Amino acid sequence: MAQAPLNVTELVSLVGVAQSSVSHHLGKLKGLGLIREERQAGYSYYSLALDQEDARWPLIRMAQEAEDEDGDSARLKDLLRAREDRQALNERLLEPGQSWFLWAGALASLLPPLDVVDFGCGTGTLSVSIARWARRVWAIDQNREALAQAKERAAREGCTNIHFLCEDLHRLSLPSAERDLVVISQSLHHVESPGAVLTEAARLLKPGGKLVVLELMPHDERWVLDRLGHKHLGFAPEFLEAALAEAGFQTITRETHARDGASPFRVFLLTGVKPA
Repeated sequence: MAQAPLNVTELVSLVGVAQSSVSHHLGKLKGLGLIREERQAGYSYYSLALDQEDARWPLIRMAQEAEDEDGDSARLKDLLRAREDRQALNERLLEPGQSWFLWAGALASLLPPLDVVDFGCGTGTLSVSIARWARRVWAIDQNREALAQAKERAAREGCTNIHFLCEDLHRLSLPSAERDLVVISQSLHHVESPGAVLTEAARLLKPGGKLVVLELMPHDERWVLDRLGHKHLGFAPEFLEAALAEAGFQTITRETHARDGASPFRVFLLTGVKPA
């Protein structure tokens, strides 16, 4: 918990004892002021409540520096890596069940070869799926660390038709009117000016080119601002529809998806066409 907040299920898998025992000890530690509890996306996460100015910090340092005979540090690294992969997947996919991978295989035999731009590609889950049926993909993100992971993912999957760019989505270096499709999957809530990014998408597209936008409905989960770097707490679909129209898109369609189980987030899908 000194490295990252953990929930009860994660702690149980980490220490290998019953959930009732973990919950009991968490209650004791919280009562002593050693850990804090935060609610995020319907789960309780526990983290160390001490800093280096606390008189008890030397005990924490001793525990951190002790030999890891039971492999706890290695299990923690695996747990955090798996969490990161799930988070990246959940943020990039249109629906649960990893169905994008199945759809990608089907689309490969149905669609003509397209030049596609993935705005805000993150760790590349969607870019790699698109690369299975597209002619070429331009995967763009301003986060260098995420882009490095995307390159590694593409290499593992043997995708050689993806071009990676570390650029600001508001101002891209790509030439105008040369791409067939722009995909913006849960990236607009990370940018300062969604309207400017949509205008940039319109600039890149050929006449008749298409835009697909997946975004979050308005929500109250303010923890995403600090923890995930969101700049907007979702969007009203009407707001983004108006922004698409202002950017010059026509034939705008909307599809709203039901909330997935206990998740506080709900997504909607917008499509638009650049006039010929």
